[in-house]
Amino acid sequence: MDIRLILVQVFVILFAITIHEAAHAWTASRMGDPTAAALGRASLNPLVHIDPIGTVLFPLLLIIFKMPVFGWAKPVPYNPYNLRHPRKGGLWISFAGPISNILTAAAAVLLFRLLKPFGARVTDTSALSRPLEGLSVILLFTALINISLAVFNLIPIPPLDGSGILAGLLSEKAAASYERLRPYGFLFLILLMYSGVLTLIFSPAQALILRLFR
Repeated sequence: MDIRLILVQVFVILFAITIHEAAHAWTASRMGDPTAAALGRASLNPLVHIDPIGTVLFPLLLIIFKMPVFGWAKPVPYNPYNLRHPRKGGLWISFAGPISNILTAAAAVLLFRLLKPFGARVTDTSALSRPLEGLSVILLFTALINISLAVFNLIPIPPLDGSGILAGLLSEKAAASYERLRPYGFLFLILLMYSGVLTLIFSPAQALILRLFR
């Protein structure tokens, strides 16, 4: 694989995860809990969010094996007792990360469509040497990686954001029962990955992005 393409994807995953985690921290602050913001986690500085495994090693392995690229950063802490509305606040804090990635993907698609009349197009990795086509490749990976990260985090399996969203929609009793799944969440994710179900979950959104970049 072209080393330039690997570097582009590493940069984009770092950018996507930074946006995602900063959105969590910013939303927590807006909902009444300054914990994450006080720790500097509302920053767009990627260094404060990096997890060596989830932000670097795991995405790099996915790139090498040509699988959908996603990952994770250090969890953004928040104190539910500081929130003005704990259950509603928790739901929106969880939702903020995926929303930020969906909006970033949409912005990449929009910019590509605006540049298309001027010659923007996605060809192959050699396009990275040509400014407008190189930018198109970067925008494509920005859209693909951000939408993959959003879809992955919307899966309602703890500790992913989808579990926080679902817990906020359930009754308190049902949410407490659902929380008991948390210790087994990682095992469920491994099962999804090795069964191929995870790829099927990603496919519709990624197919849409690829169609929009034609």
